[in-house]
Amino acid sequence: MTRNNTAAESGPENVTEATGLLRDGTQNDTPDNDVWVGAIDYEGLPWWKTPSVWFLLAPYALFTLAFGGTVVPKLNIILELVCSRYFADRSATDPTFPFTPVVPGEDNNQCFIPEVQSSVATFMLVLNVTTGILSCLTAPKLGSLSDRYGRKLMLTVCALGGIANEIVTIFAAKFPDTVHYRWLILGAALDGLTGSFTAGSILIHSYTSDCTPPSKRGVRIGYLHSCLFIGLSFGPLIAGYLAEWTGSLLSIFYVTLACHTFWVISMAFITPESLSKKRQLLAREKYEIEQESRRPAPGAADYISERIPFGKHINSGIYTLRNQNPFAPLNILFPKDSKLRRNLLILALVDMILLGTAMSSGTVILLYVEYMFEWRNLESSRFLSLVSMVRVVVLLAIFPIITYFFRTRRLAKIRRESNVPLVEKNAGADGFDIWVLRGAIFSDVVGITGYIFVRKASLFVCCAIITAFGGLGSATIQAALSKHVPAERVGQLLGGIGLLHSLARVGGPILFNGIYAATVKSFPQAFFVMLSSLFAMTLIASLFLKPGVYMTEDTPASHGNGIGEGERDALEDDELLPRAA
Repeated sequence: MTRNNTAAESGPENVTEATGLLRDGTQNDTPDNDVWVGAIDYEGLPWWKTPSVWFLLAPYALFTLAFGGTVVPKLNIILELVCSRYFADRSATDPTFPFTPVVPGEDNNQCFIPEVQSSVATFMLVLNVTTGILSCLTAPKLGSLSDRYGRKLMLTVCALGGIANEIVTIFAAKFPDTVHYRWLILGAALDGLTGSFTAGSILIHSYTSDCTPPSKRGVRIGYLHSCLFIGLSFGPLIAGYLAEWTGSLLSIFYVTLACHTFWVISMAFITPESLSKKRQLLAREKYEIEQESRRPAPGAADYISERIPFGKHINSGIYTLRNQNPFAPLNILFPKDSKLRRNLLILALVDMILLGTAMSSGTVILLYVEYMFEWRNLESSRFLSLVSMVRVVVLLAIFPIITYFFRTRRLAKIRRESNVPLVEKNAGADGFDIWVLRGAIFSDVVGITGYIFVRKASLFVCCAIITAFGGLGSATIQAALSKHVPAERVGQLLGGIGLLHSLARVGGPILFNGIYAATVKSFPQAFFVMLSSLFAMTLIASLFLKPGVYMTEDTPASHGNGIGEGERDALEDDELLPRAA
């Protein structure tokens, strides 16, 4: 394995993360004075200007409470709107067709028929595919732009789409006779054009990676995921009481709109930027170099421009097409080094499936339990709250305890036994990351397989609790991905991951909603058979991951390490490296 260049070998044009450690002689060279290379950018800043994941937790938790509160009500509003139109159309073609008016917010039992269920699943498919296709184009761009212009600006852009989407939902629900429910497609389009949840997710993970040491990154990203599950847990309960107090489901969406607005204010005026100007300028310089390398050779450009009719326009068009390739963000997943390429591709594909199923299967599961067990808004909200609360306990309590015993104590021992100070750096996924990921996927396989066979609501809930341990997978895999590349490429990498997320949001609904709509009458469990098979495939793929593989700053096409092979066997994860002398 190749070694990283030492600080002494690195010139002004070849700077590594370790170089900053040698910029002066003021650092205390004691074994207890361990540092993380990313913290150098924030030295001397007051606490309110020093980026930290703690700045994200409060506004994100508030937003997720509102988001969680709208999951079931929005599904039921769409169900009511589609049901009302369905019976109105039936009565228009057959005046003798018997039905009672659909009352918003009430238990309209007549809507729980396969025809309406199929229509709702199909319409949800259209919404998800619309958002997914558009976010395929914008999420990678926002991730790459955040490397060059900061995370805060792009996080604000994402929130603007959410605000527009909530406004359209409010109008469609408040004026159903004037605003057809298909206008919700416009809201989904506006959400997709600003990156939607996909871009927001990769940006907050990029922010956290910017300001968190590698050894703590999984737990910190787990905090963000726990905020999401807290929102999914308590949000439905709060929303239920709010709807009962106000007498209207629309009040929930007004609160959600306010939470989107608060997020924008927080990003603009409270949260400090996680990327220093130095990092942003470095990313811009690398971007300009990459763009310049893609331009046509001068000779070829002159030949096309001078000897072919409309040559200048053709030449410009070729360059534009090359730079507008929608799959170009995925290039970072294909470095020349085979081990690095294998790790990145496996992690990216597993993450794509995990997020795609999480984003696309939730609606189908809610439709399934309401259809099979005749649950209504209250029962569905309680089910979602219980499963989400288990995920919160796993991420906030069990995961930190596991991390302490299997990583923190071992790294502390290495610190005590080392004769020189140690520095943390991005050094690829370690064995702990990989085994946590495998365990999380295994719990998903067991729980989802149980869904196929159980026919009692209590047993279904037990299987759902087992799948809740799969929440460790998303937090671990996001942290592991960020460890594979230098700090100034995290946004670019997660932007490429965002493209895969968006593709999953397109393919997932087509697959999941399509299967459910086609089999709900004959075998509604077919959806879970397919889902269990997908997770089994990801579990097998995770067996081929290797620890300690990563990309160096100066040679993106290779991986390197700062220690020898024997030392790697002792450290395993390579997250703590001896500080250069």
